Amino acid sequence: MQRRKMLKAASALGWAPLAGWSRSAAAADALDYPKAGATLRYVVPFAPGGLTDVMARLVAQQLTDRWKATVVVDNRPGGGAQIGADAVAKAAPDGNTLLAITLTHAANVTLFPKAPFDLMKDLKPVALMAGSPMLVVVPTGSPVKTFGELMAKAKTDKLNAGSSGNGTPPHLTLALFNDLDKSAIQHVPYKGGAPSITDLMGGQLDVIFSNFPESIAQVKSGKLRALAIASGARHPMLPDVPTTAEAGMPQLLVENWTGMMVPAGVGDAIVHKLGDEVVKIMTLPDVKERATALGFRVDARGPDQFAPFLRDEVARWAKVIQAAHITVD
Repeated sequence: MQRRKMLKAASALGWAPLAGWSRSAAAADALDYPKAGATLRYVVPFAPGGLTDVMARLVAQQLTDRWKATVVVDNRPGGGAQIGADAVAKAAPDGNTLLAITLTHAANVTLFPKAPFDLMKDLKPVALMAGSPMLVVVPTGSPVKTFGELMAKAKTDKLNAGSSGNGTPPHLTLALFNDLDKSAIQHVPYKGGAPSITDLMGGQLDVIFSNFPESIAQVKSGKLRALAIASGARHPMLPDVPTTAEAGMPQLLVENWTGMMVPAGVGDAIVHKLGDEVVKIMTLPDVKERATALGFRVDARGPDQFAPFLRDEVARWAKVIQAAHITVD
């Protein structure tokens, strides 16, 4: 018995310095991150020029300017944004490979149950950057003048709504609206947001729960009418458009947010250093001004705040997807 106690004590004494060394080594790695002259790859699992790509390039340029390293945006679209995410999940855990994620990835956890990676296990949250609220738009010639009228008409008439595809944020927002309104607006999927907006302006569709950047120009030019914005506050670009809460549906709050993740094996010290830097970048006056002009609402959060937000988003959209029986092609 005494020998066992002595061995335990010796073991404890032996491992204590090792644990301290491990923490010191991790801190040293973070101080040396990123190494001078290193190239970081920021994978965007969408095509160039889109909502996520624009934000990623804005942050990548700032990181390059602030650090002695180069951050290169690598567009890897396809597979419902799964291809790029899978590549990062399997990348070396050195902090040199970053992933841009959106609401789409939170929904994909449910939409792609056989995905080759696990978002919540194989990747680690770094930072939330901003959200782009969904905008409820109808043709200017539509008899529907307000969001309240849309809620009422959806219960009595056969309406249709376009989206950029099955399981995309516009589709998910429509599904949430139908659930809350106890209505059944018919979903019409398109291969992208632009063709759906074109058909909406042409009168082939009744409404779109649109990504803000995809419809703001048409609203400002008078080709579409905005009924409400699915955000907690009115947007400075559309100060006269009420929020969905003001218009009678406070539960319809949907922002197509964008954030950053890295491979799960990246050390916490590096994750926090990177996350803190991204938060600082997003709160810079010129970056905030640029993001707002693009239709974003800056919502900068580091890894400790982004992680629970991401878990909540995964759970929230799982319920919506299951209730509406949404599947992907």
